[in-house]
Amino acid sequence: MGNLRSYLPLILLTTAIPTLAGEKIDESMSLNGAKSVIIENLRGEVKVMGNDGDTVSVVGELDDKAEGLTFEKSGSRIIIKVEIPHNSHNGWGADGSELSIKLPKHVRVSFKGVSSNVEVENFINGVEIQTVSGNIEAENLMQQVELATVSGNIYSKKLSGKLRLSSVSGNIEDKNSSGRAHFKTVSGSLGSKSMANEVSAKSVSGDIDLHLAEIDELIVSTVSGEFNSELSLNDDGLLKMSSVSGDLQVNFKNEVQASFSLKTNAGGDIINRLTSAQAKRAKYGPSSKLSFETGNGSSSVRASTVSGSIVVK
Repeated sequence: MGNLRSYLPLILLTTAIPTLAGEKIDESMSLNGAKSVIIENLRGEVKVMGNDGDTVSVVGELDDKAEGLTFEKSGSRIIIKVEIPHNSHNGWGADGSELSIKLPKHVRVSFKGVSSNVEVENFINGVEIQTVSGNIEAENLMQQVELATVSGNIYSKKLSGKLRLSSVSGNIEDKNSSGRAHFKTVSGSLGSKSMANEVSAKSVSGDIDLHLAEIDELIVSTVSGEFNSELSLNDDGLLKMSSVSGDLQVNFKNEVQASFSLKTNAGGDIINRLTSAQAKRAKYGPSSKLSFETGNGSSSVRASTVSGSIVVK
């Protein structure tokens, strides 16, 4: 009997918890040395919050279609998964699971969903969030942070480290980030107010609006979307912009020290409000270009477009 009791805690940590569909749940377990937490929920609302404790807890209500909740420890991972039958993915109603998950803030978090909206905050060792049609709200995350959705929006605050935020048709709104940031949209708009010193931004038809601090490197590309920015470019920095038909505009907040090379290929204007240098039209064809320097010319500013306009001021 004594030997059975000694093994009972291990059994509880490694066994799925049976629950009824739509049932309210309130489960917890000790982290017990786990380094990461894997969460899967196909639809609904999920809040994932980091804290100073050593306990993993799940509170809320499961999807009506759910067969149960898997809540188990496997090696260095804890797995939290709402089990949905494969043949019930179509014809869902309006509701899904509503879960509040609290974790120690030092674990690495991974989430996967389909139509799940996700709120995640207060983790210091990296977060990866993937959903399809759900929105992502993220705050106070550190280290490697990856947030990706297809048609949902991303709202982020106080992210730091190596950041990758992407949406296809949804919008991205980022505030008070720092470190190195990579943003990517297709038709959604991108707006960021960031302290990051290395930034890249890509879009197809969505507009890009960046309010940045002191930049070592900024690389931007768009097809038909417009790019507007204000920033300070550090000495020996790089700013590279390109578009097909979208306009490109940058407003320097400092006395920029850079060599400029600006070019349009099939129309579009080059407007220089930094010096008196003016663009020259090609003798044959619609292209134009402008090269000049400000200050010691230690930084590099490169911009090219097919038919859009370029403005530096």
